[in-house]
Amino acid sequence: MSDALCPLCGRPLGTLHVDRHHLIPKTYKGREQFDIHKICHQKIHSTLTEHELFKSFHTWEALRQHDDIRAFIAWVAKKEPSYFSRNVRSNNKKR
Repeated sequence: MSDALCPLCGRPLGTLHVDRHHLIPKTYKGREQFDIHKICHQKIHSTLTEHELFKSFHTWEALRQHDDIRAFIAWVAKKEPSYFSRNVRSNNKKR
């Protein structure tokens, strides 16, 4: 079992349901990748567009300050690190 923590929610990563996230999207030439819970990764991409990620949310601190992400982190903090469920696309992103 990994001792690493998810850079978004701060829970232990473990070995199940782990993805890699580019803080700067690949579309914008981002290369550096970080291990992150799959559910956290899906929340980021269901909430923010790649353009928003590139322009304003390309640091962990900025992501954690977004209202929807902050509420998600408070909710997921009560879950086991291996918890996974599909996120529903944000209404804001649908527009």
